Amino acid sequence: MAKEIKKVVLAYSGGLDTSIIIPWLKENYNNCEVIAVSGDVGQGTELDGLEEKAIKTGASKLYIEDLTEEFITDYVYPTVQAGAVYENQYLLGTSFARPIIAKRIAEIAIKEGADAICHGCTGKGNDQVRFELAIKAFAPDMQIIAPWRIWDIKSRDQEIDYAEAHNIPLKINRETNYSKDKNLWHLSHEGLDLEDPANEPQYEKPGFLELGVSPLQAPDKPTYVTIHFEKGIPTAIDGVEMGGKELVSKLNELGGANGIGLADLVENRLVGMKSRGVYETPGGTILYKAHEVLETITIDKETARIKQYLSIKFADIVYNGQWFTPLREAMSAFVTETQKTVTGDVKLKLYKGNIINAGVTSPYTLYDEEVATFDEDDVYNQADSAGFINLFGLPIKVRAKLEQKRNQQK
Repeated sequence: MAKEIKKVVLAYSGGLDTSIIIPWLKENYNNCEVIAVSGDVGQGTELDGLEEKAIKTGASKLYIEDLTEEFITDYVYPTVQAGAVYENQYLLGTSFARPIIAKRIAEIAIKEGADAICHGCTGKGNDQVRFELAIKAFAPDMQIIAPWRIWDIKSRDQEIDYAEAHNIPLKINRETNYSKDKNLWHLSHEGLDLEDPANEPQYEKPGFLELGVSPLQAPDKPTYVTIHFEKGIPTAIDGVEMGGKELVSKLNELGGANGIGLADLVENRLVGMKSRGVYETPGGTILYKAHEVLETITIDKETARIKQYLSIKFADIVYNGQWFTPLREAMSAFVTETQKTVTGDVKLKLYKGNIINAGVTSPYTLYDEEVATFDEDDVYNQADSAGFINLFGLPIKVRAKLEQKRNQQK
């Protein structure tokens, strides 16, 4: 197999896994050419110095592809519109970043005439599935190399040993060796003390949180923010129109400062095990809440119920890496149809980790104050409810009467 692999395109983040994979590939595949590709989905300073590092460790070149705006508008926003949340807490930050990155890697691999695509996902994780399903969708005949499934390295400590032996610079040490994934939408933390669910996350410890502060350290004064939506898409904050990248960045700033968006959960991985993770999603948590509030006045009850049911499946699809499937596309078409009237303004109060509804308006509101009022009105005849209750309760009444009749005959 080694003789057949002459050129490999590597999904490269510059983190621990992919840092050691470049020399490992060259050692194990006859000094093959390694082309590194990094998808920029808002990692920020993590991309600093990446090209120099990739080339010094053996890559022939590095692509850094700016995918941030597309990531927000084409992957994040459709998921928010769907109201998709995995297992009631996880806002899918890593999950929907993988398809767009893998798609671009597959396109570059085809353009470069590569023999294989390599990724640094572990054999225990979800990302291996997400990457490989996307690769199959765009480069179905491409060979995939997953070192964690074939090499002798068994732990992150051993990875650090390998890096030190090969003089590969790392931004972490053994004491701060959390497994992290960062993009514009979120930051995840796994490993070390977090592997035991009995351990409380060290939110107040300097350096642990990166996108915000603990609610205990948030200001004593609340922050108000108004978000405008057009057909379920956020387009402005406090009257200022913004693109997706700018809007999410602004909400991250506001949410992070107020301790918003921390989630500590034990989730069910696709590969069958439970995994404990801590997530920071300040701006995303605000957007989900605002969108949910706006839908309460713009979507009818029966549509909302079906949408709520389908949102669980939509979250599973995203989590499981099935973005590029007919089912996801069909479900997105349904969601898009439901969003035609989800236009309006939502005002929220941010305070010490809490998001409090402070008012909502929409030109398409289904809330009629004249009908709902407790004061006198001329549009609702309260006497009509008696007949409604008689019909609505008829099955209960009939069952009870027949039960009484049967008991009398005993």
